[in-house]
Parts: sequence; structure tokens; C-alpha cells
Amino acid sequence: MTENIQAIQYGLGPIGSAVARYVVERTDVSLVGGVDIDPDKIGKDAGEAIGLGRDLGFPVDRELGRTVERTGADVVLHTTSSTFAQFKSQIVEILEAGLDVISTAEELSFPWLAHPEDAREIDALARRAGKTVLGTGVNPGFIMDSLPLTLTSICRQVDHIDVTRVINASTRRGPFQDKIGSGMTVADFEAQMAAGKMGHVGLPESIGMAFDTLGKELTDYESGVEPVVAEEFTRTDHVAVEAGRVKGLKQVARGYSEGSEFICLTFIAALEAEDEGDTIRITGDPDLEVRLQGTNGDIATVAIVVNAIPRVIEAGPGLVTMRDLPIVTHW
Repeated sequence: MTENIQAIQYGLGPIGSAVARYVVERTDVSLVGGVDIDPDKIGKDAGEAIGLGRDLGFPVDRELGRTVERTGADVVLHTTSSTFAQFKSQIVEILEAGLDVISTAEELSFPWLAHPEDAREIDALARRAGKTVLGTGVNPGFIMDSLPLTLTSICRQVDHIDVTRVINASTRRGPFQDKIGSGMTVADFEAQMAAGKMGHVGLPESIGMAFDTLGKELTDYESGVEPVVAEEFTRTDHVAVEAGRVKGLKQVARGYSEGSEFICLTFIAALEAEDEGDTIRITGDPDLEVRLQGTNGDIATVAIVVNAIPRVIEAGPGLVTMRDLPIVTHW
């Protein structure tokens, strides 16, 4: 493996900036470039743009090509958007520049079922370029797919998988609180939901990865989102929510095989949510229940992106998922 890996951060929003700051902390990987379309960041020293508190000696570029011209980068850490319609051209651009990609784009985490044509196109381009593309994160990428799949390795039989993730959004950043509808009226939330603009992106990908990996046929999929309504006035550093307004959401996704439910994923993110944590239950032989507490979604996403770097660099070319790689660990 390369002694000191050179990384470009593509996307300098809250998560991208946090990834970049973590890279700067490390001695085994170096941040050599930053790319973003925000006019307030373009041209600024990257250190200032990511909130590091000191200069890094190179500017934020709007175009990846300009960054590549002056760096000898090995990998791009990509944190821009969730859906293929928004990120696909960026992944293509990175591969055409001859770089490996680790992305937090949820729809890239296991696109073979929901976006088979896009997946084949990205995979073919990556193979031609001799580079690797990985979509990962805490969810999808770990809590609701690769972690429960790993747990099935100690089961003789798996009849059902149930994963529940509860997030106390009061401790999360402002954009996340906005994303889950905090402060909306119920009517506004339902209108946004009807327009497909409410809900966590990635549950179909997690279910798809689990079904495919375990050799099960996904015969039906359903998902529903509902608001979590505040019973009393709730305030955070970012938003104030009157009683009767939305303070978060609950989303349940179910995957069926031959008429029977095989997987149920429940995602709850709300201000002042109780019982925060992740619970994985596997019904089979034996029955398992694993409770994980302390998972901070932002920290976990930043960590898994950077910790995946050596696995991606060592992997063969193509579009891969977390289930395709050796176990990702801290390094």
C-alpha cells in the first residue's frame, strides 16, 4: 500500500469538511485538494473553507480537473448528494481523471437492484479506468446492512432480520434537523412526503444488499414515512418546535421473499427521541439481539469513509460494495 496516500475531498459541506479535517489529522493520508461549487468557498484556502483554523496552502477549486493538474492524488473522497441524478456525472468525472472513489452517496451503496443500468455503466467505466468505486457510510453501509450480514456468519439459519435505528436529532447538526422536517406543520410534512422529498435515502439499498448477499429473491418491497409530532414545545440550538408541529420522522421499510417478510428496517430520527441506539435482531438458529449505543452518525460516516481508503486502493477495479471488501477497520 502507498506509504502516504494523497486524497482529494470532493464536496465541502458539513460532512465533507469533517472528512477533510479528519484526513488532515492523520499521518498516513494527506489532503492535497478540495472541490466544491459554493462560490463562497471557491478560491479560498482549503483550510479556511473546511473550518480547520489554519491554511493548508492550496485553494478550493470548482473543477476537479484543476485540482488533478496540480496534485498526484490517489483517491477522491466524494460527499455531495444522495441520488444518481445528482452525483452520477461527478463519479464519471472522477473515474475519467483516473482516481479511485469513496462516496457517501446512499444510492451508490448497492445500486444493482434499484439502478441496474447506472450500476453497470459505472462498473464498466471503473474497470476500463482500472479504478475502484465504493459507496459507504453509517447507514447505508454499516448499521442496516454490512453489520447484520456479518452477524449472520454465526447463524445456522436466518428466518428474519429486524434493524431499528433511533437518533436523538437534538444532538445533530442543523441541516439534519431540517432534513427530518423539524418545525414543519403536519400538512407541510405530508405534502413533502407525497412529493418524495421526505424520508431517509438508502433503505432500499440496504435491503437489496442483504437479500442479494444471502441469496434471497426480493419479491416485494414497501416503505412508509410518517411524522413524529411534538407533544410539547421543543427547542434546540437550531430550531424551535411548537407542540403539534413535526419534530422528526419514522420510516419503516420491509422486504419480502415469496410472500413472507424477511427484513424490516425502522429508522426514527426526532428531536429529544428516547432510547437512542441501534438494535439488530436476527430470528433463526440461534436467535440474536445486538444493541449498539453511542453511534454518532456524522462521526461514524467520517470514520468509515477514511478507514475504507486502504481497502479501496487494494481492491480490484470496478463498482464494489461493503460486502465485497475485506473487513474495514481503523488503520
